[in-house]
Amino acid sequence: MARPITLFTGQWADLPFEEVARLAGEWGYDGLEIACWGDHLDVSRWDDAAYVQSRLDILERNGLSVFAISNHLTGQAVCDDPIDERHRDILSDRVWGDGEPEGVRRRAAEDLMDTARMAAKLGVKTVNGFTGSSIWKAVAMFPPASDAFIARGYQDFADRWNPILDVFEEVGVRFALEVHPSEIAYDYWTAKATLDAIGHRPSFGFNFDPSHFVWQQLDYIAFVLDFAEHIFHVHVKESITNLDGRNGVLGSHLAWANPRRGWTFVSTGHGAVRWEPLFRALNAIGYEGPTSVEWEDAGMDRLIGAPEALAFVRALAEITPPAAAFDAAFSTK
Repeated sequence: MARPITLFTGQWADLPFEEVARLAGEWGYDGLEIACWGDHLDVSRWDDAAYVQSRLDILERNGLSVFAISNHLTGQAVCDDPIDERHRDILSDRVWGDGEPEGVRRRAAEDLMDTARMAAKLGVKTVNGFTGSSIWKAVAMFPPASDAFIARGYQDFADRWNPILDVFEEVGVRFALEVHPSEIAYDYWTAKATLDAIGHRPSFGFNFDPSHFVWQQLDYIAFVLDFAEHIFHVHVKESITNLDGRNGVLGSHLAWANPRRGWTFVSTGHGAVRWEPLFRALNAIGYEGPTSVEWEDAGMDRLIGAPEALAFVRALAEITPPAAAFDAAFSTK
């Protein structure tokens, strides 16, 4: 069976969910990874049977399935310190409340629990998202961060996320953290430390996105092989570095499309990710879940780029079909 190819709706939340589903269905996507913001999915309504069915009906009308839902924005607020105006810009009024930081974190955690419940109602087994981090602010290591300071950050993550994961396990859903700057896990070694912090709970794994490894000069294929059992979901998104002596990998607080940035997202298939070896690595670990296109190229119209990305991934899948396809093709039964 071919891996389903889905479209992540996070960069399309300015459009009504019905319209995004129509576009994705017309382009030929197999399904959606639904973002829990805009009007796409309100997780607080997980116990509203009519609302849940309305989402499923929209998908069915457009020939789509749902393979994952994602709550990156709210997840960011669970562990972040400080909580400030940046969070006000991405959080719902319900989660932000009066903006008192600990209250925001508590409401964000409750929203993640509801996200697990909504996933179960939709028949979805994986929720993708962010965790936030109280120690990302110390990534530059100056002023120097002591071992105790860093350890408290991982303990804070564990204290806040273990109760959330209890709910995930109660309803039979997994959480996949996107290894990403500003998260508790942003590279290889912090991913290991994160798993250690929560005792390698089976309900917690990773949404693998190679674009966040390229600018850090990390081996994303080695990550897939070494963390094989923890790869719950895969994003297909490109990135490329533009280091010319003036442009740095930290981005210089410049907009994504600014040519002075040291790295940015580019149209799928024209950047730095070695996609065929990566898909072969996914075959090697037996990953047969969705490959979800996340469109973030600020230099290309998304109405052109999203169908182009689908064509690219379909062609790539034909070159490197998942292991089950080989089993079926050469079965003697």
